Amino acid sequence: MKKITTYSYEHGRIVDMLLETILRTVVAFVLIMLITRVLGKHTIARMTYNDFVASITLGAIIGNLAFNTHLKTWNLITSFLIFSGIAYLISVISMKSRKIRKWFAGKPTVVIENGKILEQNLRKIQFTLDTLNQELREKDIFDIEEVQYAILELNGKLSVLKKPEYRPLILKDLHLSNTTKIQFPVELVMDGKIMADNLQQIGLSKEWLSKQLQQRGVTAEEVCYAIRGTQGKLFIDLYQDQIRHPIDQE
Repeated sequence: MKKITTYSYEHGRIVDMLLETILRTVVAFVLIMLITRVLGKHTIARMTYNDFVASITLGAIIGNLAFNTHLKTWNLITSFLIFSGIAYLISVISMKSRKIRKWFAGKPTVVIENGKILEQNLRKIQFTLDTLNQELREKDIFDIEEVQYAILELNGKLSVLKKPEYRPLILKDLHLSNTTKIQFPVELVMDGKIMADNLQQIGLSKEWLSKQLQQRGVTAEEVCYAIRGTQGKLFIDLYQDQIRHPIDQE
């Protein structure tokens, strides 16, 4: 009888711990999603000093909240909310003060000026020549002689301005004017389903789209993806691509 009672107690304790972990994980997920929306897209798009510290710390707190049952839930939630409030307050203050923004976020660093590599700046930010060459190659620049200015931005990405003789030719250089009106691309069909809201936003109807598809001999269900491009042309990709020999096939 004692063994049965002990087993029941242990089994109940395991179930309680499992339910607590599930609940804590759900709470952690909801909290991190809410705070991410409050802090804004810039926290995801660019990682400044402040964003990096906030992301690491909030991630650690959330991890403990989800899995560390030895720590009290409300203590972790309180810590998470306080730190989130500090991060949000810093973001608001940084928007209003350039000096504070520069201190928390840092500032861009010029690593190439007028075609000359600034070795001292590279040493300050611990940026090696190998890393510099790698970043340039990722921008399709294999000859450093093509670069006039290179700046390491706050998010760690390298911005490059090429010398005039290496820049791509544009219509303005040829004294030509482009009369084609550029439009924002709009998705019309995705996964075989017509996106009615998008059609309505650009003043088109389902009947218009159906007619366009009918002219091509297809239905919306056969379309994987359809979009009205920047020049107003309709691009359609079907589920059946009719490619006999795909280059890469899983």
